[in-house]
Amino acid sequence: MTKVEVSFQHLPTTAISDATGGHTNLRSDIKPLADHFKIAGRAVTVRLPDGENGAVLEAIRAANEGDILVIDAKGNTNRAVAGDFVISLAKGIGVQGFVVDGVIRDIEAIRELNFPIFSLGTTVAAGNKNGGGQVNVPIAIGGVTVLPGDYIIGDVDGVIVVPQQEAEKIVAAAEAKLEKDEKRAQEAHVNGKESIIAYLDKILAK
Repeated sequence: MTKVEVSFQHLPTTAISDATGGHTNLRSDIKPLADHFKIAGRAVTVRLPDGENGAVLEAIRAANEGDILVIDAKGNTNRAVAGDFVISLAKGIGVQGFVVDGVIRDIEAIRELNFPIFSLGTTVAAGNKNGGGQVNVPIAIGGVTVLPGDYIIGDVDGVIVVPQQEAEKIVAAAEAKLEKDEKRAQEAHVNGKESIIAYLDKILAK
């Protein structure tokens, strides 16, 4: 794991969003299936035809340990891009998580695998395997363009894409924002109510 990836692992998405200006946040309906899920790694992108999921297996085969599959399923909520068996293959090969503009199935078994998935939800229907999907091509997911190798960071607040060429700059800005927030909290609460009122007066006077 690179230094940048370690930094993203420890940064909340809120700080990263502030650092990016919020321009690469995925739509809020792409949510983690469990609140404790946290991901931070490089994207292996998957573009699927409507209702198709065959290329997901190809993407798992192409992934390196710690990568995140980012799947453009066209927002289809009728057919799953993966179930528990496919997810178990991904986990076994070292994939860190899935981010899906679509749905998965076998939710109970997947929760037992404790594998981070961010998606539009679940369904009962399997996807088709008729072909036509593409791996490691530019995609659009959740209103944001994702290129292969971009950084994907997700937690209970949402998912953010950080273009790989901007990663170090965004890490530095997010860390500075966290430090600023900590100083602000200390200033506001040092003497309880008196400090809070003084802080509010200071902000409102600007």
